[in-house]
Amino acid sequence: MSEVEVVAPPRPGVGSSGALSIGVEEEFLLVDAVTGELVPLAGAVLGDADGELDLQAEMTRFQVESATAVCRTMGEVREQLMLARQALRGLARDHGARIVASGTPVLGGSRPPPLTDRPRYRDIARQYGSLVDGLTICGCHVHVGIPDEETGVLISNHLRPWLPVLLALSANSPFSEGRDSGYASWRYVSWSPWPSAGAPPWFASADDYHVRTETLRSSGAALDQGMVYWDVRLSANHPTVELRVCDVAGTVEEAVLIAALVRALAATALAGVPAPAVSDLGLRTALWRAARDGVQGAAVEPHTGRLVAAEDRVRALVEWVRPALRDCGDEELVVDGVGRLLADGGGAARQRRAFARRGSLSDVVDLLVAQT
Repeated sequence: MSEVEVVAPPRPGVGSSGALSIGVEEEFLLVDAVTGELVPLAGAVLGDADGELDLQAEMTRFQVESATAVCRTMGEVREQLMLARQALRGLARDHGARIVASGTPVLGGSRPPPLTDRPRYRDIARQYGSLVDGLTICGCHVHVGIPDEETGVLISNHLRPWLPVLLALSANSPFSEGRDSGYASWRYVSWSPWPSAGAPPWFASADDYHVRTETLRSSGAALDQGMVYWDVRLSANHPTVELRVCDVAGTVEEAVLIAALVRALAATALAGVPAPAVSDLGLRTALWRAARDGVQGAAVEPHTGRLVAAEDRVRALVEWVRPALRDCGDEELVVDGVGRLLADGGGAARQRRAFARRGSLSDVVDLLVAQT
């Protein structure tokens, strides 16, 4: 199907980013407090939770997940992310463990990883074999509330060209199981072999979206709607469009930055700004480059295929959504946050600097524990 620019009419009460609800899910690794290696303690850690926060198991017993409630402001997002991280930190400490916000495990790991004992996870392991070996990875998922599926598809089309920039901003997984992968986001590369993963197609309508997802299910590439693993999808469980391209952020402030940019992109779509048309090949190459370089190297300009500075693409995103940011009072938060991240180099750069001091991966784990 050819790609065209889609123009949505302005929608009163929805085109403002301040009117869009937002939620964030974060996945974390559990590591031994002494060795820094992965420990399969998710069941024990979550078994002590009091139920006040939304803390959940993930597919492997090396991981735990938190989810915010529905939020309206970035202040609410920040507060809920901090509360969840603090709660998980305390629960893990009681079992001699620490939580780590990193897209991949720096140390340790086993193949296949120990799975959480649920029928669905056992079915996935049977159907997809050794693909589950690479599932000890952690992302950050941002949900934006939508009134209907057509709105979700419109937002998906608008997010699509900016997926590489969001991935670069969040890249936080250079090390994996004892070595430097050579990538800023090895999590994204590890996730890529799944048949339903990667950038979504451009969709003509909600019906078109369902035709495509039915192809995944009927072919066996996905067992159900929850296994549609595209970088943007309509949530299977909530009235939201869900961005899934990002590594888990090293810090709460970086997670808030990503959430603010995603909501602003959604609001820009609903304000009637045309969705830039990007070919599948252009997007695929841009995502690979973003996973390799993060914000410190080059980026692919997906419309032309030219290499440009990754920083230039980040600044282009900020300019694209600036009216929406200004509309809801997030402009200063994003401009300052992007400035700090570009100066710092982001999560992957911090991990590599920690390693470079003494050549010790334990120092990387210590950094991750501290900033989480």
